[in-house]
Amino acid sequence: MPHWLMKTEPDLFSIRDLFRQKTSPWDGVRNYQARNFMDQMRLGDTVFIYHSSCKDVGIAGIGEVVRESYPDVSQFDEKSPYFDAKSDPAKPRWRRVDIGFVEAWPAVLPLARLKSDPALSDMALVQKGSRLSVMPVTEQQWHYILGLKP
Repeated sequence: MPHWLMKTEPDLFSIRDLFRQKTSPWDGVRNYQARNFMDQMRLGDTVFIYHSSCKDVGIAGIGEVVRESYPDVSQFDEKSPYFDAKSDPAKPRWRRVDIGFVEAWPAVLPLARLKSDPALSDMALVQKGSRLSVMPVTEQQWHYILGLKP
């Protein structure tokens, strides 16, 4: 089963928010490669929930795909920060998936720890210039990171 990493800013949406909601649409993704990765997600795929743009940057827990890719309605909502005037309702440009809560970790596994580990040197997350909000994680990387869980 494939594995993924999805970034979120915890002041907007965190692993704790996912815990409270149990299931949430993962919307607002406005990068074509990240969107294409979400189109590849299937029910039951597991996801590292990664906190970015905050004090404690890193993996905060695990979610799973509970609904496969479908149109992100925020692209059509003029009041939404994710509104896209060029998106056509007949052929939506942006997609989202629904993520269910699996587990919150007791502490964030820091990005610095991931970057310093030679076993993860080929992981997209630690590559220089990698800014994607959604990315695949290999089976080997997934299990290795689970072994580092705080």
